[in-house]
Amino acid sequence: MPRRRYVVLTGLMLCWLLAGMNAGVVHADAKAVVQGAGGEVTVRAGNSAAGSAASLAPALTGRNAAQRLDEAAEALYGYVLEGDVMKARQESEKVSQIFLSSSFEGLTSVEGINAMSDVIIDLKATLAAAQIHPEQWEAAAAKLRLAANSLSHPRQPMWLQYYKLIREDLNDMEQNAAANDLKGWQSTLERLQSRYDNIRPAIIISRPPETVNAFDSWLSYAAGIPASSQPVSRARLLEIVSYGQDAARVMFGKEREEPALTLPLAQQGYGAWGLLAGGFIIAALAYAAFRKYRGENEDWKPV
Repeated sequence: MPRRRYVVLTGLMLCWLLAGMNAGVVHADAKAVVQGAGGEVTVRAGNSAAGSAASLAPALTGRNAAQRLDEAAEALYGYVLEGDVMKARQESEKVSQIFLSSSFEGLTSVEGINAMSDVIIDLKATLAAAQIHPEQWEAAAAKLRLAANSLSHPRQPMWLQYYKLIREDLNDMEQNAAANDLKGWQSTLERLQSRYDNIRPAIIISRPPETVNAFDSWLSYAAGIPASSQPVSRARLLEIVSYGQDAARVMFGKEREEPALTLPLAQQGYGAWGLLAGGFIIAALAYAAFRKYRGENEDWKPV
């Protein structure tokens, strides 16, 4: 009987030891799993934190955002001119990321932000085309360059340099109107429209919407003149050009140029002192003439 108890107790002790060993292994495995999971979570948390930091990082604001966008647009334009397709596409992605992560509040209107967004979308679509069209690439890159510059330099943007070209086109239209040349009118207007399309997003960014709408309306009306069913008189054509010149001056912030020939000046009133001074000058001249006349008569003696 004692021996049987001894065997039972020995078996129980052995089971207890085995159970303890298994528990230790399970605990170690669980600890390793927890540590591994913890390490994995830590890594993922780090990545998530980095992603969250990137996504929750304060957006670029104000001049800093505009300056970075301007620099990226300038670099992209340089790559396009060099014909470097790969770098141009990479820079377009950078431009897009800067725009998405930036806030331009206080620098432009809602219309200006929409205009910038449209320019970036058009540029990326042009760069993603299967066939390379250098002229289209350059036009899209130039449009972005001007728009970004208008955002970062609101007081003196680059698009103001187009005023001379726009004014020359309007002067040519004026000559076409004077000659009642509708074909020349249409050709000149198409050239004007092409130049205006390049700077229109930049103008929207830095000018009130009503200013841009006024010039848009004038262009639309002027473009319909050649197809008008009723003949347009020469005087009416000149009047239409005059409206366009005024709209362009307002858009570019230019003062109205005074014509070379103006109406005669009104007569000025000189007042009493002016009349007195004039009378004194006339009297002095008359006295000098009399003295000269008298001296000549005294010196003349007939033979």
